[in-house]
Amino acid sequence: MKLSVVYRPSGPASASPYRVLDERGQEVTWANAFLDAQHIRQLSVRSLRAYAYDLLHFARWWRQGRSLSEITQSTLLDYARYQLDQQPQPTPQTVNHRLTVLHCLYRFHCGNEIPSGQAHFQRAYTTRSPLGYGRRRRAVASGLRLKQPRRVVLPLSVEEVAQFWASFRTFRDLALVGLMLLNGLRSCETLALQLEDLRLPDTQIAVLGKGNKKRILPLADELLEVLQHYLRLERPLTNSPYLFVSLKGRRRGSPMTTAGLRSLFRHHRLRSCIHNANPHRLRHTFGADMVRAGISLPALQHLMGHSHIQTTLLYVQLAPQDVWREYARAVQNRTCLSLPKTL
Repeated sequence: MKLSVVYRPSGPASASPYRVLDERGQEVTWANAFLDAQHIRQLSVRSLRAYAYDLLHFARWWRQGRSLSEITQSTLLDYARYQLDQQPQPTPQTVNHRLTVLHCLYRFHCGNEIPSGQAHFQRAYTTRSPLGYGRRRRAVASGLRLKQPRRVVLPLSVEEVAQFWASFRTFRDLALVGLMLLNGLRSCETLALQLEDLRLPDTQIAVLGKGNKKRILPLADELLEVLQHYLRLERPLTNSPYLFVSLKGRRRGSPMTTAGLRSLFRHHRLRSCIHNANPHRLRHTFGADMVRAGISLPALQHLMGHSHIQTTLLYVQLAPQDVWREYARAVQNRTCLSLPKTL
């Protein structure tokens, strides 16, 4: 079955711009009805795109003519087995996301949870507060879910940041990197910034994050100066409301794209020889530095734009140099751990 996803931004305002089509170009009703409902819930365009491609993957596996009411936990088990047999094999995070979308799809169309069928994944476990206090409480997990390895992203060192920063020449590029490194912005948040979001007299910036949640962030003095130089000296005269635009070429004055940002970072990774520098690592470096400086977790949660503090807790980890520094300090101050003098 040859299915596809198309992007139609000119459709009705209440309809999702991403549509799932069959081989004849007709809409797949059950998939697009679900996407329209998520669009009405004001999900971001990036989320709708991810949902559309997850539904496309499932629709290609799910035989045409079968009803969604036939889906059971056994169906999900077969679907997960099919994915793990593919080459290249998808990550556990990708498989889990697809299964989660199917649970939401089934609830939307059938009004209840997916029945067990011949497979039973319901299990009880105990959990406690992410901050480690209070009694453990009982919880029940239902549905198939792959175990995901804990993601560890090491921040850049001071030397790596300085070397990568020194490879940039334009104020626009310095402002882009500075917002990720000094304010922890996501790459999509940086590209979505508009001129009206700048509040330079108040040294603040308004950021539209995930879930269309807006937060106000302070601007460092150094970054404020870089932004002023970019606006005064480099930014072309254009009607584009976006803050960051192309400086040269046929797209001069047009908003920067995701592909353009990837190309920019690829070029400067080669130029600076810092091969692990990317927008997410800069954001992670900001979070790790804030934790190391002793910032409170609720404040860091607001700065990073996290909905749940469990996500913020991922940044509470020690870099290898931090471990060595603490070890050296403890050895200097040791008392009972001193080795006896040899005769």
